Amino acid sequence: MYFNRKCKVTFICNGATIYSEDDRLTDSENYPPLSETGQQEIEKICEFIKRRGIKNSIIYSSPAVRSRQSAEMVAKVYKQDFQVIEDLHPRKCGSFNGMTYEQLYENYPDELEKLINSPEIATPDDAESITDFINRVEVTLNRVIEENIGNRIIIVTHKDIIKAAICLALNIPHSSLSRIYVKSGSATQISYYEKWSSLVYCDYTPM
Repeated sequence: MYFNRKCKVTFICNGATIYSEDDRLTDSENYPPLSETGQQEIEKICEFIKRRGIKNSIIYSSPAVRSRQSAEMVAKVYKQDFQVIEDLHPRKCGSFNGMTYEQLYENYPDELEKLINSPEIATPDDAESITDFINRVEVTLNRVIEENIGNRIIIVTHKDIIKAAICLALNIPHSSLSRIYVKSGSATQISYYEKWSSLVYCDYTPM
């Protein structure tokens, strides 16, 4: 039925890395790892999980090392293992990999404009377009939800994947992805129903 909840997902954004402060683009899965700040952020998330008594059936993680490190810490709270979802890898940035938005603005202003406002176009040419990225996330999330009917699950992943999930849940334009703010070490919860989705809370960062 319309109001039958299929699945509740708590998305946890991986902790900060040395790239976080500069908001540097990266599609590398092996680097960078969590920084000391990032580890502290996930420790606070774990305390938040304990305080809230967040129920959970299974924990998933993106494949990048920063997400797996974060998932390991979360999994200890529940005394269980986690599963890696390979399709939740970061968006492919192409030749922009490793660059900051400030560098893009200074050196590639036209391409940056296209990246933000023309999500269906791969920018740069060797990157994954925003639309293709969001569509990839949608296929993967739909599969995970169908495999977890009636469950409450945790997905430890990257901020852009959480932003894509928010775009999909609220049915907002793909060009809005860059306008959604998700901080490292934050929690976002979405309930999925038969015909619609509900954003319960977004970007909660324990103090």
